[in-house]
Amino acid sequence: MVREEYISNATFQFEAGGRLEVVKIVYHRSEEPWKRGDRRKVVWICHALTANSDPCDWWPEMVGQGRLLDTDKYFVICVNMLASPYGSSGPSSVNPDTGRPYFFDFPSVTVRDIVQANELVRRHLGIDKIDLIIGSSIGGFQAIEWSIMYPEAIANAVFMATSARVTPWLTAFNESMRMALEADPSFHECASLKGGESGLKCARSIALISYRSYEGYNSTQAEQDTDCLFAERAASYQRYQGKKLADRFDAYSYYYLCNAVDSNNAGRGRGGVVKALGSIRANVTVVGIDSDRLFPVEEQQFLASTIPGAGYFQISSKFGHDGFLLEYAQLTEILTPILARL
Repeated sequence: MVREEYISNATFQFEAGGRLEVVKIVYHRSEEPWKRGDRRKVVWICHALTANSDPCDWWPEMVGQGRLLDTDKYFVICVNMLASPYGSSGPSSVNPDTGRPYFFDFPSVTVRDIVQANELVRRHLGIDKIDLIIGSSIGGFQAIEWSIMYPEAIANAVFMATSARVTPWLTAFNESMRMALEADPSFHECASLKGGESGLKCARSIALISYRSYEGYNSTQAEQDTDCLFAERAASYQRYQGKKLADRFDAYSYYYLCNAVDSNNAGRGRGGVVKALGSIRANVTVVGIDSDRLFPVEEQQFLASTIPGAGYFQISSKFGHDGFLLEYAQLTEILTPILARL
């Protein structure tokens, strides 16, 4: 896929207050650019918390040439979220007034702000209709919001491992991660984007426990030595994953995105979640994961029962919330007939 940058010089007003006069939005698209009158179907993917806008990178079994979401057959596009460190405007981007990263001077970001940035790209490219939008986790938050905010723009939607409103359970994880970041003294110094690195490693460790499952850890991180004195394998795995994220992410972006997750409430200012979901006009398919502890299947079942005409599928996985990244065969079985109807 091809990486593009869109610079908007129109004032961007953030939902929680604050504004930017210039916003940069990074996105990846199919190699053949979109043009007016293009006959290809548009497949828009909304990425999860720490992913980037190149789904071939983090969903390689599903997206790419010859894959189910064929980047030659469809016009596939994914926009990097605001506040992410992968190119779009956020706390780690340079404040033109100071020549340094924004850090905490960047406006607070909500899910609706992220959708508005996506919408800027859609209009910039001249795409009248998104034939299929796919979102999981916070990507699902975006897909749900977009279907409500701009119902005329979305024809079909797949919401996976997600919900219409953040739960206290999820906020508790987010706050635990924010506390880990704040416990690192370098986080508050704002001396460089390496600030809060130790806290970020800890926050990632907390996140992984919420993404995975009892069965998943026990099947992949069991000690090989049945007579070991201290269990070490799972501990080593947590530290490895913490470092792996810290090498490609920064603590400030992570903090902002955790806050964005906590802004998720499809019913805010719309008379409640049920009324908001009832306004969706897209053909919706909802997918739950039986082992997902972060977004239990009852949350997806609620979406399916509330959105007019929505269908529901459930996949089985021992990998918890991360099942949406790993259960390729089951997802292919669900998505294939949806793509055939586009």
